[in-house]
Amino acid sequence: MDIEMIVMKLVVNSGNARSTAIEALRAAREGNFEHADELMNEADQMILQSHEIQTEMIQNELNGKKVEVGLLMVHAQDHLMNAMTVMDLSKEMIEILKKQK
Repeated sequence: MDIEMIVMKLVVNSGNARSTAIEALRAAREGNFEHADELMNEADQMILQSHEIQTEMIQNELNGKKVEVGLLMVHAQDHLMNAMTVMDLSKEMIEILKKQK
């Protein structure tokens, strides 16, 4: 698989994880905590896939298979870090909402 396809997998998985975490937060805000937990579990699986791709790329680079860092790669990393931040904050906010109910 070429690098562009690998990087696009990072973008798609990360973007989907972020969107799913936001959807989970909205479900929690409505008091539907069971659905919120299901959605966060889905988001966790999506981000895990992205993290596995990133880890493989890092290992490849450490083994001498360097990848050119272009705008697409930077964009993918932005998506991944943004998704991770949104997920962390969503988890915390869902816990706060659970305690308020």
